[in-house]
Amino acid sequence: MNEIRGASAFTDARPEEVFTNAHVVLADEIIDGTVVVRDGAIVDVQPGRTAVPAGDMEGDYLIPGLVELHTDHLETHYNPRPGVVWSLMASVQAYDAQIATSGITTVFDCFRMGSDEDNGYEAGEMRRLADALKAAQAAGRLRADHRIHLRCEVSSDNVIEELDEFRDEELVGLASLMDHAPGQRQFQTLDKYVLYYKKKRGLNDAEFEAFVKRRQEESAIYSAKHREEIAEHCHAMGVTLASHDDATLEHVEEAIRQGIKLAEFPTSIEAAKASHEAGMSVLMGAPNIVRGGSHSGNVAAIDLARLGILDVLSSDYIPFSLLHATFVLARDLDSIDLPKALKMVTKSPAETVGLTDRGEIAIGKRADVVRVHHDPDHPEHVPVIRGVWRGGRRVA
Repeated sequence: MNEIRGASAFTDARPEEVFTNAHVVLADEIIDGTVVVRDGAIVDVQPGRTAVPAGDMEGDYLIPGLVELHTDHLETHYNPRPGVVWSLMASVQAYDAQIATSGITTVFDCFRMGSDEDNGYEAGEMRRLADALKAAQAAGRLRADHRIHLRCEVSSDNVIEELDEFRDEELVGLASLMDHAPGQRQFQTLDKYVLYYKKKRGLNDAEFEAFVKRRQEESAIYSAKHREEIAEHCHAMGVTLASHDDATLEHVEEAIRQGIKLAEFPTSIEAAKASHEAGMSVLMGAPNIVRGGSHSGNVAAIDLARLGILDVLSSDYIPFSLLHATFVLARDLDSIDLPKALKMVTKSPAETVGLTDRGEIAIGKRADVVRVHHDPDHPEHVPVIRGVWRGGRRVA
């Protein structure tokens, strides 16, 4: 999974690129130094400035390219309004531009597998969108390195049917097991479910009662067997497996049995702690950090960071939040400096999915780097991205 996939059309690439006068963020420290890139890889990292012609970073940070494991933001470009379906290729390119200009150089794009009564997508629609993504990447139209994350709604009767369209897809590197039925995981009580489904869908009491009953029945019939089948397939294909919205120790024990490596959005400190101690990477939303809490009322990501059990951040629905959240963490927690915060969006997510060629500024690693300006006096600590390079090529 470590090879560079696809070419880039955004190429002011040179045989050698030198970045100097930068605050270079390494795995464990920040140095004022110089980074040399040759043939798409980092070949030298040294303190101080260089006398050779070089790109002057003017004291800005030079950080590794961000690695995003969970974002369904492509859907907002493809389906920007109810009933509106945009051009496949235009959607992919617009989304990719937003990803790259947010400093994300490797992204796992989420594709829904199985209906959860709320997606409105037709059979084969996710496959067509994925084909457009592949075509764009093969043609060098994209700035970031795109992979596929299958979000599998295990309580759905058609999840296996939709998964079949992706069984031999080489871009699939991650799959998550989800159950959004009432009484499960994220929706252990009906209070949040009422907000998400009854009010959102405009259901009356009788309609909502029937809706809940149907979803609970589907979960009872399908969830357990679909979890096992999907887990078995992913292990056979070498696809990293993630759990989703684990809430209890029983959920974590199930994840351990199924060989889960990534615990996405645990909804309790108990589940997050148990997942972390079991060797899983615990992932939470960067918007949760920026906003100071979960939009759905679950555990706050910063509480997990304080406890030392937060490993990975995901932008989820706001791509730029991935970088923004690292500066917020470094500002708000004495136990987390900028290198440690950036590790959550670079090296840790990369290693979780087996990408060992990227995620840090070090000799031999892929030259995915981002130039970032940060004003510590800005009240919201919002950084500014001034340049993005993927594999040594300037893409933004």
